[in-house]
Amino acid sequence: RPRKSAKADPGRLERLVAAAVKSLEDDKAEDVTVLDVTGRASFTDRMVIATGLADRQIQAMAAHLDEALGKEGLKLRKDAVQASDDWVLIDAGDLVIHLFKPEARL
Repeated sequence: RPRKSAKADPGRLERLVAAAVKSLEDDKAEDVTVLDVTGRASFTDRMVIATGLADRQIQAMAAHLDEALGKEGLKLRKDAVQASDDWVLIDAGDLVIHLFKPEARL
């Protein structure tokens, strides 16, 4: 899959990460962790991992992340968000965000 964002605008990825972290903190996410996986993962450059305590909180966090990333100019594709009962995965290209319930993050 083509990857474009960080190459055209080097500061864009950091702005997206900052917007994601702020959104998660505003939603009271726990254990927000940012991993720089540049060169170690072929599918992304940054991963943000966070814990939400309930399904509704995780769903709200995902919706607010979509809005926050949109304000930074990133429109998520319809297939960018995947979910199960215990987690949500948002694939934003150079940034992947994984939200877990505590029992799924062990």
